[in-house]
Amino acid sequence: ILVDCRDTLKYGVRTGHPRFFNQLSTGIDIVGLAGEWLTSTANTNMFTYEIAPVFVLMEQLTLKKMREIVGWPNGEGDGIFSPGGAISNMYSVMIARYKYFPEIKTKGMAAAPRLVLFTSELSHYSIKKASAALGFGTDNLILLNTDERGRVIPADLESKVTEAKQKGYVPVYVNATAGTTVFGAFDPINDIADICEKYNMWLHVDAAWGGGLLMSRKHKHKMSGIHRANSVTWNPHKMMGVPLQCSAILVREKGLLQGCNSMCAGYLFQPDKHYDVTYDTGDKAIQCGRHVDIFKFWLMWKAKGTVGFEQQIDKCLDLSAYLYSKIKNREGFQMVFNGEPQHTNVCFWYLPLSLRHLPDGEEKRERLHKVAPKIKAMMMESGTTMVGYQPQGDQVNFFRMVISNPAATRSDIDFLVEEIERLGQDL
Repeated sequence: ILVDCRDTLKYGVRTGHPRFFNQLSTGIDIVGLAGEWLTSTANTNMFTYEIAPVFVLMEQLTLKKMREIVGWPNGEGDGIFSPGGAISNMYSVMIARYKYFPEIKTKGMAAAPRLVLFTSELSHYSIKKASAALGFGTDNLILLNTDERGRVIPADLESKVTEAKQKGYVPVYVNATAGTTVFGAFDPINDIADICEKYNMWLHVDAAWGGGLLMSRKHKHKMSGIHRANSVTWNPHKMMGVPLQCSAILVREKGLLQGCNSMCAGYLFQPDKHYDVTYDTGDKAIQCGRHVDIFKFWLMWKAKGTVGFEQQIDKCLDLSAYLYSKIKNREGFQMVFNGEPQHTNVCFWYLPLSLRHLPDGEEKRERLHKVAPKIKAMMMESGTTMVGYQPQGDQVNFFRMVISNPAATRSDIDFLVEEIERLGQDL
């Protein structure tokens, strides 16, 4: 058994290593790990206070604190921890639909007019998945144009809302992203909120990636206006370094989660229990069994404090600024867009010697498109570091560097740059 355990870790990817830059969730926090171990030891379910009293209370207190940080008065509202940002985003669409057309819960989508949703062309694909899974259909998810930095253009939103209404459709939901997956862009929430209020639409802010910046006095201004949202997705397992999984859906209006999802299963949610049954959370969730995701997060917050989270988040953003300053004028590197990154996402191309003096054109694009995949393959074969890449729109494959591990240092950034040069210069 011990050999199997060693081999499993030996041949797996060490996502906690400070040179793993491939995903938005990295690092390993010892306090969080201890919390996960204790959670597994408790081996309980979050659906009732009856069997998880301490964890239920921890979840309530922590969600209230998160809502206070978002800016809702006295932390009022509701929320729940879900199995990841995609499910949190799905909750937001479900709740919005229930708010405006509660009859759909019993009668189905046939009871409603043609409903349309709006999201950035660069938003997370979970919004498209939610529109498909919940019966809206992806044709009724309208994609919004973005500017050169990947932020939604508010005028395009208003234009497309007006156009949809003229066709007889009912605009019901807008998703604004606070920290897009690739560019780390922050949509202009206040401008979008103005339009949502004007046309009576639900505003959701997907802050799965960017939510951690709310803990930073230096960077939280990037989400100015988030308090105007009707719902917010926030993933502590990303920028805050909580072990996977830990995602919250926060809702400004209390009672909507319960009303939307309640099915009153008599074998779980008896109204005549010997305690206040409003503490039972199971009927707010679309799941029955729900993993305890709160304890590791609560324990880390107790250990670090808000200032501790702020320091680690500021450090990651400082490192991204260091990387940007290091490569923006470095020979062989080319930034995908000008200007400092808004988040820890740093997007760039590496041009081998053979491409640097090649004139712009289709041949150069085709050859450059193959560079990042080849360098990454060599990185993985040598086991030295790991960084993501992808195309975006008409842009060929580029590296997307993200920093969310507080254990990373400037020397790790230096190593990454030198490793890309070492592996790629002769391609």
